[in-house]
Order: sequence, then C-alpha cells, then structure tokens
Amino acid sequence: MDLAELREALDDIIANDKRAGAVIERLRTLLKKGNVVFEPVDLNEIAREVLDFTRSDFLARRIAVTTRLASSIPAVDGDRVQLQQVLLNLVLNACESMSANTIDDRRLTVTSTADDGFVHVAISDRGVGIPDDQRDAVFEPFVTFREQGLGLGLAISRSIIHAHGGQIVVENNADRGTTFRCLIPRRPVEAVEPNMSTHVPA
Repeated sequence: MDLAELREALDDIIANDKRAGAVIERLRTLLKKGNVVFEPVDLNEIAREVLDFTRSDFLARRIAVTTRLASSIPAVDGDRVQLQQVLLNLVLNACESMSANTIDDRRLTVTSTADDGFVHVAISDRGVGIPDDQRDAVFEPFVTFREQGLGLGLAISRSIIHAHGGQIVVENNADRGTTFRCLIPRRPVEAVEPNMSTHVPA
C-alpha cells in the first residue's frame, strides 16, 4: 500500500468513526424518545452516502452494485444520520445474505421512486431469501438469520422509519433474494420555503 492509499484508508476510518458516534447519539435520543429535529433531506443523497461508506465492503466481498435512483425526487422530513443508519443496515444485511453466492451472482440493487405521497428506497439482493412464514418476524428484536447477528438491526430500523411516519416492508423477489423497501412521506408542498420555488421564464 502506497502513501496515498494509506492516507485514503485513514481518512475513511476517521469518517466512519465520526459517523458511528453520530449514529449512536441519534439512537440514544430515539430510544429515550427525546426530541429529534427533522430537516428536509434527499433520500437519493443519503443512499449515495451509504454506498460510499460501504465501498470497501463491496470490494472485499466482490459485490456488484447497481443504482436506479429517480432523477428527481421530493424531499422528506427526517434525521439524516438515522436514515443513513437504516440504509446502511439494509445494505450490510444484503451483503451478508449473498456471502455463499458465486462471485458472478453477488449483485445488489438500490432503487428510489416517488408516488402517492411517499418516497420509496429499496435494497434488493440475490441472497437466499426469507421463509414466507417468517417475514414479519425479522423486524422483531433478537430475531436474526445471520450467524453473527444480534437481531437488533432491523428492529431499530423499523423504529426509525416509524418515527419518520413511514413503514418498512420486506418481500422475496420472484427469481431470487429479498427486497427491503422503506416508504417515507414526502415533505408537504406548503412546507417548502419560498426561496425554493421554481422560476418559470416568461
């Protein structure tokens, strides 16, 4: 490893350490039901940030990532760090679910859409899927299908999404693997600041 690579690796470690500290603080507030200040956030930006966080995981696990993010998506009211934590957990779970796949079948897809007053972000993998009779149980505390898992990640993720007025659902893909979908209400039109309005030339 040359000096530039070492510096980049150290920068990643520092950034991830700061992010982890922020996540822990936000989760403490959430679990204590403290006051969380929401702000307008772009879920496409959050998805890209999470994919950047996990770039080294993708390389190490040799996972191909496809993004299908809507070109224009409404903002939602939310806590950026908490929403990062949800998507990060879903991405890492997806990576883990494909650990036994052949290298050419380790594919992860991140999709965003907006309709019916909600913004959707979906994480799809090519893993083993979840038995139909156990799909609802995966969001319960201490339920896990991972050897090293504690069974808290999805429970916390559901709590965060519910705190944002949304919902998180899971479905098995028609061909193979699982898709976790987060639905969060779009920011009300009347909440958009005047200086964010679109100017139409005469």
